Amino acid sequence: MIEWIDTMVQGILTGGLYALFAIGLSLTYGVMRLVNIAHGDFIMLSAYIALVFVTSSGVHPFVALPIVVVVMFALGYFLQRTILNRTLGPDILPPLLVTFGMSIIIQNGLLEGFSADAKSLNVGDLATASLHLGENLAIGWFPFIAFLTAVGLTVGLTLLFKKTSLGMAFRATSDDQETAQLMGIKNRHVYGLAMGVAFALMAVGGVFLGIKTSFTPDMGPSFLLYAFEAVVIGGLGSFWGTFAGAVLLGVAQGIGYKFNPGWGILVGHLVFLAVLVFKPTGLFAKTQS
Repeated sequence: MIEWIDTMVQGILTGGLYALFAIGLSLTYGVMRLVNIAHGDFIMLSAYIALVFVTSSGVHPFVALPIVVVVMFALGYFLQRTILNRTLGPDILPPLLVTFGMSIIIQNGLLEGFSADAKSLNVGDLATASLHLGENLAIGWFPFIAFLTAVGLTVGLTLLFKKTSLGMAFRATSDDQETAQLMGIKNRHVYGLAMGVAFALMAVGGVFLGIKTSFTPDMGPSFLLYAFEAVVIGGLGSFWGTFAGAVLLGVAQGIGYKFNPGWGILVGHLVFLAVLVFKPTGLFAKTQS
């Protein structure tokens, strides 16, 4: 019984990390109806930016995190204003092609700059420290911190959308772009800010990923897949749905690993496919309003 409880707890904590990957993707689709194929690669780029700051200055990865967040916010705003805004429209193919090209550029750029050798961000004893919940049950402090961070960011993003003028601008442009323009909202600027916030969220996911495990330039597509599955399982238009979808995906993978080391990822994919078949709108789909 304890083993199954441990499996579920570890799966939930893994889902917290997946939620850090997914909420930025949920934001970009919710506001702009844009599916960013390079989402996972920008997460990897965040990890490498953190690596540069950590190795060049010797600071702790958590100290470098705010710097990476600011850099990625600026990068997201710049890319949206200069490139991605030009691709938006009734046809979904242009943004898919452009972000696919970005994915290739990022992967090859990171490969040239950092080689294919695995890197990691060192946080010292925190990486292995555990919180004991009982005689035979313990959880890692770092996965627990990652989970709490995911909860906090989901709460913050929800409040941003519901309680601030920027959030109202996000929702207005998402619901009716033309009417929002007539009301004086500058859609291109709002889209830039939305992508900037999404990139800032990617930065948090990238740094936490770099702390949790070693990383290489080609890992981005895997994390895009986890993020996409979490968003679809939870339901488009719901940040808490995305969080729940990420947790469900983490638990599914944990159960799969429990039965066989090679089944974890497969079971997660099967859960994703089951949701697509029986509830294609997602388990917790709702509007942002």
